[in-house]
Amino acid sequence: MARTIPMIITNKNILLKDKDSDKFIPFDMPNVESIMNIPFYHQFAEHLAESQLAFKNFVKDLYGKKFHKNILAIIIPDDTSALESIFINEFFVNSDACKAVAQMTMGQALSKDDERYISLSKSSRNITLQYIFNNEVRARRFYDLNDYNTKKIIDDAKRLHIDVEYEDVPVYINNFNMDMDDFLEFGEVITPKMFMEKIAVIDVEKLK
Repeated sequence: MARTIPMIITNKNILLKDKDSDKFIPFDMPNVESIMNIPFYHQFAEHLAESQLAFKNFVKDLYGKKFHKNILAIIIPDDTSALESIFINEFFVNSDACKAVAQMTMGQALSKDDERYISLSKSSRNITLQYIFNNEVRARRFYDLNDYNTKKIIDDAKRLHIDVEYEDVPVYINNFNMDMDDFLEFGEVITPKMFMEKIAVIDVEKLK
């Protein structure tokens, strides 16, 4: 039976859940530099074969001989574009480090109990509001990380979707990167530890 392995693409690196514990182990490619407004994994394309082999060996070291039979449950930043999502899928499937991949945004992972809620997060380039309903992103709005108004974002959250205008919908603040000080009083704060616990076991059927 295939094992589902949670994996997080953060602002700086990739975290893969350890085989025998709830710890997440970082995967860092050498010679990858931080470039403003460009996710680090874009640079994998410049050294595609080398990057895929490095990741394959990383997974093999953690999961042993049958590593390629697993499914990677990839948690992506909330502002990942459709083209970036395709690249991520193709990169990891073609690395031969797994038999299949599935994706969900970080916002979709913030609650397993609520049918609907608002998520708020920061990536390396944007602040992202999302309305989640039955594990699907029904509405999304982006704000430039270097030019935003906190009050406007909070006000926009109340009108993000018609559902949230007339119902009391919980708000979750994704503080995984410990950078949400402007919004801590706006909703329930999800700490890095809480986030890791929420994705330690993932139902792959709820992923896309």
